[in-house]
Amino acid sequence: MKTLYISDLDGTLLQPNVELSEHTITVLNDFMNQGLLFSVATARSIASVKPILKDLKVSVPIVLMNGVCIYDLNKKEYIKVETFRKDSIAFLMTLISSYHLKGFIYTIKDGKLATYYEDLSSKPLRDFYEERVNRYQKQFIQVEHFASLIEEPIIYFSLLDHKEKLEPIYCLVEEIPDLNCTMYKDNYSSDWWYLEIFSNNASKYHAVKFLREYLKLDRIVCFGDNRNDIPLFAASDYRLAVANAVDELKDKADEVIGSNIDNGVAAWLEQNLYSS
Repeated sequence: MKTLYISDLDGTLLQPNVELSEHTITVLNDFMNQGLLFSVATARSIASVKPILKDLKVSVPIVLMNGVCIYDLNKKEYIKVETFRKDSIAFLMTLISSYHLKGFIYTIKDGKLATYYEDLSSKPLRDFYEERVNRYQKQFIQVEHFASLIEEPIIYFSLLDHKEKLEPIYCLVEEIPDLNCTMYKDNYSSDWWYLEIFSNNASKYHAVKFLREYLKLDRIVCFGDNRNDIPLFAASDYRLAVANAVDELKDKADEVIGSNIDNGVAAWLEQNLYSS
């Protein structure tokens, strides 16, 4: 039976220091050397995922930006990208301006990712920016107004604020047929949330369905921790939530395993694959 094991990164596979533990690297590489198919499905873009995965021998495509992109690390190219319709972009630009929302907008043009922002007026925005610039040397482009990007091939809106400010926007976007969104708590902050908006043809669910066909898989086993992993769980055959996962995800899991701090994913693979 051809099985893919696919894991979220932050809060699931990664340690709180945003790195893979040496134990997880060793276990995953050992299994992949034996033929295990392993991938990741993350909200992150390729700019930060490449350095995170640099010590892993991942041979199958990975899911980025909550399913907007699927990237082949070996070929160093996107094999699938979902963009917005122009009318959807115009609607979102109006929404962002009207509600004074802050965050980041992503485009992919000629196979190259670009990330834009207006300002970094809150600490979580600055932390997001500084981690990716200092740790991953990611490039950001400042614009005076997001509206100036309306003709660009936009693929992703990532907005960051308090839950009570983002929730009404989430409800509005959910009602738009051409749009998809996810809202979840920031793993590294006590009271800030992400609202991430993308094409209705994109999600971890759609991406995993694509991989099922692309790789001709019989079974998919997934690991997650947050609300944006609910679509990943819906597309998989066996679902595992780490101990630190939100209750909403645990309720949908077939099994709750060790936490990310305790190398839960690697420990489960060791226990279940070595014994099989």
